[in-house]
Amino acid sequence: MHLDQQKKQARELLRAIRAGNEDAVSRLRRQHSRWAAVDDVTIRQLAALHDAQFVLAREQGFASWPKLKAYAEPSSGSRHSRLFVADVAWIAERVHGLVRTRQSAGPAALEQIREWHPRFADCTDEEIRQARFTEEDAKLVYAREHGFETWDDLTNRVNRLASGSQTATTEPFMAAFSALQSADVAGFQALLRANPRLANERGTNGNTLLNLAVSFAGRREWNGGVSAIEALLAAGAGVNDANDRGWTPLHQAAYSNKPEIAVILLAKDAALDAEAHGSGGTPLVVALFWGHREAADLLGRHAVAPGNLRTAAGLGIPELVEACFTGKRTLTPEAGAARGFYRPHSGFPDWQPSTDPQEVVDEALVWACKSNRLSVLERLVRAGARLKADPYRGTPLIWAAACNRTEAAAWLLDHGADVNQQGTFGGLTHGQGITALHIAAQSGHMPMVKVLIERGADRSIKDDLHHGTPEGWAAHSGQTEVRDYLRSLGL
Repeated sequence: MHLDQQKKQARELLRAIRAGNEDAVSRLRRQHSRWAAVDDVTIRQLAALHDAQFVLAREQGFASWPKLKAYAEPSSGSRHSRLFVADVAWIAERVHGLVRTRQSAGPAALEQIREWHPRFADCTDEEIRQARFTEEDAKLVYAREHGFETWDDLTNRVNRLASGSQTATTEPFMAAFSALQSADVAGFQALLRANPRLANERGTNGNTLLNLAVSFAGRREWNGGVSAIEALLAAGAGVNDANDRGWTPLHQAAYSNKPEIAVILLAKDAALDAEAHGSGGTPLVVALFWGHREAADLLGRHAVAPGNLRTAAGLGIPELVEACFTGKRTLTPEAGAARGFYRPHSGFPDWQPSTDPQEVVDEALVWACKSNRLSVLERLVRAGARLKADPYRGTPLIWAAACNRTEAAAWLLDHGADVNQQGTFGGLTHGQGITALHIAAQSGHMPMVKVLIERGADRSIKDDLHHGTPEGWAAHSGQTEVRDYLRSLGL
């Protein structure tokens, strides 16, 4: 939203009112109670610019012209976030996520609360975690962060944008996001040239356009991502500007397994040690969490941060794994440190990692299997890692299945893993009582499905929540090749 544009529209509306334009006069009466019962002649004679400005403000969801002005042209010290999704339910889900994860949230999320909620302005991180924090509190945080006094003011603005009464063109950040979403690189670059400050503005949850552009560039069908990213960097976008969860563009490149984008960001001095979603949540750890070997190998060549056991196991470097022990099983203090990151988004359940050595080695085995690091599996098992462990929403075999790591799965089965063990995976409403075959079928990983079947996977086992078989999970996810293969095996 440009203030100059709003001022121009106000002047045009005033001229239309004074000319007796029926629609303009109707807008004035509808939005400004002072003029509701005044006759046309008097309106044409007495209506002033501030009246037209008030009409524009109310039509766009603001209580007054000064509030619209403050939103359109924030002070130099303001860090207000810009709307980029005109959907109240979508923003409400962000609110719910903040409430759900507050007690385990990283410093960036706690800073979001401290900055935008007056009651928590002087609280420490631990005080915020322990305090009563309701949905209404979170709503106030999001309202204030977007430059509104109340949640109702925010939702009023969002609903106006969603209704089409005010299009996304009144919000340059939203228009830029829309261009990214539709892969309109030329349109995006034109918006950036017309609105240079977009390069450093923040959207909902503190996401910059650079972060969002990297996110879109992670999609196979989006071919203009690199051009948009380079345009933003050339315009001065901060390569290390993190969102309200500490997530930087390099985190997003790791999450999307895009080493070619990571190279561009690293050339601009992207921070390898920036932490998101908890302690130790570096870009490297994000890549390893999902078993993204390509991004992890690139990042690991630059820096191994943090240097704990699960990172070493995920990279599959025997020397780093060995350095985490002072004997066959005794862990160094560093081996279990900086393990606060465990969920890349709030859809995963709340969890606090412990310092229990058993949990540390079990988790390391899972991380090695995600990335198919066979070179360290035997060492971890000798250290006491359990093949049946389910340290955080996924056994070693289930995670190997999720990442289609057939060699790791075969190794686990060769060494005694139960092909039909039921475990957990993902969110609480998803993977309860599932087997590795459920996850492989859902993901369409045919090579993994065949390995599991050959090793005796039971196709009749049903999960605990949806009571579905692996064939049913494949069908529900649209994995027709896997569904047909399992169906062809008969009863």
